[in-house]
Amino acid sequence: MSSLILLPSIVLRNRVKKEINNIFTQVVLVLAAKGLISLDVEYIDGTQSGQTKPGYNLQIATENQFITDFALYANRTDTLTLPSFLESFNSRYHRYAKTVVADSGYGSEENYLFMDTHNIEAYVKYNYFHKEQRPRYTPNPFSPASLYYNKEQDFYVCPMGQHMKRIGMKRSITSNGFVTYSVRYQAERCDGCPLRGSCFKARGNRIIEVNHQLQQYKQKARELLTSKEGIKHRGRRCIEPEAVFGQTKYNKAYKRFRHFGKDKVNMDFAFFAIAFNIGKMCRKTNLKELKRHYGVLLGTFRCSIQVYIGYLKPYKSFYMKLAA
Repeated sequence: MSSLILLPSIVLRNRVKKEINNIFTQVVLVLAAKGLISLDVEYIDGTQSGQTKPGYNLQIATENQFITDFALYANRTDTLTLPSFLESFNSRYHRYAKTVVADSGYGSEENYLFMDTHNIEAYVKYNYFHKEQRPRYTPNPFSPASLYYNKEQDFYVCPMGQHMKRIGMKRSITSNGFVTYSVRYQAERCDGCPLRGSCFKARGNRIIEVNHQLQQYKQKARELLTSKEGIKHRGRRCIEPEAVFGQTKYNKAYKRFRHFGKDKVNMDFAFFAIAFNIGKMCRKTNLKELKRHYGVLLGTFRCSIQVYIGYLKPYKSFYMKLAA
């Protein structure tokens, strides 16, 4: 202990952070070895803005309502966190999950491309997916997605039968640095068209922009989500991360982080995640068998709390109770 105290605070903090994350990983690997969870599937969700102050977007992956991975981001948008979060899972377990299930907040071209590149089956909704599934849903006939597209000659046909020819490309960069390309198509003559008032209200001939790659990914996602397996995953997603967040915030009264600084907040939640998984394990298995598997891990967990207690002075009683 004395040798640890002499270390610079940042070195000590990094060492304890690494040790705590290793304990969390080992707990999850034991759960997987015992057949309580599968690391092939990730049910992903994040906290909404303002729910876990001060100002961090917590992303978690769950399976069978156990926390299998977590990460913290200063970005409040879930869409921009998914590639980094999937890489976090890979760095922790040295593999990507075979299947990812997430809501429409994660449905972007960048995310679909990342999962496609790494052969991950993406049961990830896109915007308007729920709207499309309504029994009385009627698509807008003037929307670019509703227009007929001739793939061979690369033109669209407007509701009045005019060809909308390709006139160029549009390059956009997201706040994450990802580059997207949209093709622009323009109608030949919109003057005097009886449908113009319903079709569009701008001056000149109508121009539409279409991201063909994103459309293909959405079509693939639609087929997966409406399949028998997709309906099963969609049903489970509601009771996977949502239930864990519900237990965390209301049953465990863990509604806000207790520290400032990403490293400290990361360890703050790591302690909680370890205790959460072990507590759930206690309710699902024999206690004697649990002690045999977790004796070493629990001892290391207590030592980690004691070593890091200097950083946790305002909440010393909380963490000592957690260690007990």
